[in-house]
Amino acid sequence: MTSVTSDRARALLLVGGHESADGRALAPLLERPELMRLRPRAVAAGRELQRALRAALAEAGTGGPVVVLSMTLGRDPRLVSDTARTVRWATRDEEPGRVALAPPFGTPDHLVGWLRAACSRVHDDDAAVLIAAASADPFDDAELHRVVALVRAHGGGRLVEVGLRGPGGELDAGVERCRRLGAERVAVVPAELGAGGGVAAPLLSPAAVARVVAARVATACHRLAEHGDDGVAAALGADHAHGFSHAHSHAEAHEQAHTHTHDRAAVG
Repeated sequence: MTSVTSDRARALLLVGGHESADGRALAPLLERPELMRLRPRAVAAGRELQRALRAALAEAGTGGPVVVLSMTLGRDPRLVSDTARTVRWATRDEEPGRVALAPPFGTPDHLVGWLRAACSRVHDDDAAVLIAAASADPFDDAELHRVVALVRAHGGGRLVEVGLRGPGGELDAGVERCRRLGAERVAVVPAELGAGGGVAAPLLSPAAVARVVAARVATACHRLAEHGDDGVAAALGADHAHGFSHAHSHAEAHEQAHTHTHDRAAVG
């Protein structure tokens, strides 16, 4: 059991990655009345989070925990693990129980459900849907393609494609692809938080985002108060299976192990 716990968080840090323009797109969320008690702040991962966390701890005093929430929709597990590492480092000298790392805002399964619901709000049944998000790294982009494939499979025959925003005009290329596939009209649905104008249907309403945030904060406080679990240990491995490092063949793994052993012997 931790020595300093509370069912009520004293502050909330929302950590943004490429799904929310490094937290900049979360600005409207900071003024939601449902969250004002938590004095939410939106920050990017890394040094910005570290500075904000130390400031929040100084302001919170000895009251309830500061809750840190990774605002990923499920495509950016590295944001979760990086946030956990930053929290662990920044609080290494703090008394246990002063910080709680909440479960991530969303998972890929959540994103599939949210996108299916958003697509259903596109009232033009003849329009293709282009699910759009900022381009990230190849693995996060591949996850978007996987998610969209699942949305398409339950789309009732509607054409559903991926559009990646980037400096090369990839989103325009996605619109053109839909038209080449026979669509006369293309409706854009965002797979990111805080998307601006030009979308046919938002992924989530501001009220829905605030409700999810409040639920994640409540879970973090409950785990800390009842089980002494600050959430950091579980989050450190969030990106464990994300990337090339787990795609080696057995032969490659054997060769790497042999090389590493040889290197250690040479150093010794």
